Amino acid sequence: MTQPSLTLGYVPGATPAKWARIWAERHRDVPLTLSVVAAKDAAAEVRAGTVDVALLRLPTDTSALAVIPLYEETTVVVVPTGHLLSAADEITAADLTGEPTLLPLDDVVAWTDPPGNPVDHRPETTEDAIELVAAGMGALIVPQSLARLYHRKDLTFRPIADAPTCSVALAFPEGPPSALVEEFTGIVRGRKPGSSRGQTQPTPKRTAREKTLAKQAARAAAGKPARKPARRRQP
Repeated sequence: MTQPSLTLGYVPGATPAKWARIWAERHRDVPLTLSVVAAKDAAAEVRAGTVDVALLRLPTDTSALAVIPLYEETTVVVVPTGHLLSAADEITAADLTGEPTLLPLDDVVAWTDPPGNPVDHRPETTEDAIELVAAGMGALIVPQSLARLYHRKDLTFRPIADAPTCSVALAFPEGPPSALVEEFTGIVRGRKPGSSRGQTQPTPKRTAREKTLAKQAARAAAGKPARKPARRRQP
């Protein structure tokens, strides 16, 4: 009999570690496999069944998928350390006027008319573009998570105050989700293990006497003397 398992695909820069840890704590007998997928392929990987669920960036073609928006990422510009743009804690799009900019083929920032002067050469990947930024060929506009992922000592990044944010979402096939997919989406949404949808039966509430007995047991386990019941005052 095949052991049940769940495969989570995630785009570079996404951070599923917290959810993977919670999954491991709650489902030790069900492996969760993490698989990095290219941003342009993430939705297709879900549709093809290569992964059961994916953390991907929007906008992208999500046809035949159920999508749960999760959070918005700050958009930043990556420049060499010591660059003029690094003098401020935050910049605006106007600050990039006339600045050479790199636009990799796997660009994920949905900016209709991005600022700066695009360099003719388009690197294949964001990682390749980072190398070109370090070589002084231009600035790079990316989600903050990617700037952190490819961080190096000779580069820095600054938030762009008026740039569009980058959306990250959870996607899985349309239709009723499998029990494992539903459980994972519950974890991502912050559902507690004792919730009615997280377990077949919710954890029952303890009575006042059960709480008292539990406290007494905890004190005994810690080597502390049991508390004497308070005496009632005589009228």
